[in-house]
Amino acid sequence: MKAILDTRQQRHDPQNFMANGVVSRSPEQPARIGVLKAGAEAAGYAFEAPKDAGMGPIAAIHTAEYLTFLCTIHARWSRIEGAAPEVIPNIHPASRSDSYPKSAIGQAGWHQADTACPISEHTWESAYWSAQTAITGADLLVGGENNTYALCRPPGHHAFADLAGGFCFLNNSAIAAERLRNKGFRPAILDVDVHHGNGTQGIFYQRADVLTVSIHAHPARFYPFFWGHAHERGEGAGLGANLNLPLARGTGDDEWLETLEVALARIEAFGADCIVVALGLDASIHDPFQGLAVTEEGFRRIRQRLSAQSAPLLFVQEGGYLSDALGANLQAFLEG
Repeated sequence: MKAILDTRQQRHDPQNFMANGVVSRSPEQPARIGVLKAGAEAAGYAFEAPKDAGMGPIAAIHTAEYLTFLCTIHARWSRIEGAAPEVIPNIHPASRSDSYPKSAIGQAGWHQADTACPISEHTWESAYWSAQTAITGADLLVGGENNTYALCRPPGHHAFADLAGGFCFLNNSAIAAERLRNKGFRPAILDVDVHHGNGTQGIFYQRADVLTVSIHAHPARFYPFFWGHAHERGEGAGLGANLNLPLARGTGDDEWLETLEVALARIEAFGADCIVVALGLDASIHDPFQGLAVTEEGFRRIRQRLSAQSAPLLFVQEGGYLSDALGANLQAFLEG
């Protein structure tokens, strides 16, 4: 069974994370890669490096303006006298219809939704190869693989077309789904991260050719707060092509799996012939974010249920943060 990983993803090493007004070390640490890699290998997956498909598949999802920002902002920021080593915004536009600034500080506020996505010297390089990892995984499905695991880091599902947020810079799951669509598939994205995939929803919200489904902790009192509510169904041509299935904090295995049946029924009704699983393992009862309470056996049961349907599966790593259970949860999921 094939898995994809590029070690350049480890070079992004964010130092700052603000929660409740307190600055601490980011939980999205490079050490996640080693733990996840070991879990996948224990489940029988063999890793290979991604191929470089260039900017085209990334630019099919993200705007040229945003990609220019990501490529250049750290060098520009570093020229500011007294600037911190990481690009972290301190001002944001009131709406996306406000004027686009020229300054590095203003553009940081425009293109970074929150303080959880600091940009350092190697962020663009790691994000680029994270995206290429997902693209190679999609190409393997096109080539006939039935299930492939893309170990993407930094994650991606909070990134909009022109906006970073929540540890995410390039939306790997969206990029992979668009790659599959361009190759003649009809993809669905099933997001199982504990946090709603707001960036993924935003990218496809007015489109009918990619179905987006998310099972997550209810956002009324949980990140990302402003998106992920059940009434959000899509707009225009995309009306009915977005399904949010928010769960109460602390929901465990049985109710989570019951909700999965609703998600899979919608995917079947959409006629999807492949599924991009935005694989967040932070729904774990042991995850530091403590949103849901899925057990190791629960992850095994989720994969067993996914494997019972016929569409090929691309697993794109999203969240899942350092704990003693992280590697075992991935192993259980992939073995299921």
